[in-house]
Amino acid sequence: MSVSGGGPAGPSDWAVERFGRHAAALVAAVPRCLATAHAKARAAHLAAGLKKRSPYGAALAEAVREGLADAARELGEPVRDVRGYEYAVINGHVLFPYKYADEPRPLAGARLPADASPTRRRLLRAHGPQGREQLFEVDADLATGEYLALHEAFEELGASTRLVCVFFTADAERGIHLIHWGEARLEPDRTFTWLHEEQLPVAPVPPE
Repeated sequence: MSVSGGGPAGPSDWAVERFGRHAAALVAAVPRCLATAHAKARAAHLAAGLKKRSPYGAALAEAVREGLADAARELGEPVRDVRGYEYAVINGHVLFPYKYADEPRPLAGARLPADASPTRRRLLRAHGPQGREQLFEVDADLATGEYLALHEAFEELGASTRLVCVFFTADAERGIHLIHWGEARLEPDRTFTWLHEEQLPVAPVPPE
């Protein structure tokens, strides 16, 4: 997949601040990555022939990560293996893709599932924007092993690498509905507070 170009108006100041000279390329590449990932996941869904427990969601998640990793490589940027999953790191910012709904719902309704993996929670806690509890020393009764582990930066990424969320909605029949990216803080109730958010256009599904 070729990684080049940007939107008609060009990347925002926020995107340029985060991704530097690659900002315009990413504005165009992220929607294409998601469209291509949907096509792959839909093919897996149809091949499985299942009405329940469709492989679409799992296939989509992996295909999106792989697509963003490939985009990073084309840009000459690193890809890091975090607990067996590849994550694109562009100009010191790791891209965190997440499908938050099967329908085109508002971003304000996004919530991390209760059974979300420790890797996802740690990425959000350790590399995302800090909450108030991280700005001050934690009381001894709160400094449990689990708490400390979730706030410890991944060695594979480095403590200075910051998180950029790529949140989207999609389903096997209609494809990608909405794409948002920006900086979001995971709250204790598993909702998100967005410090910055932008909506990206949806790219057409590539022909088979």
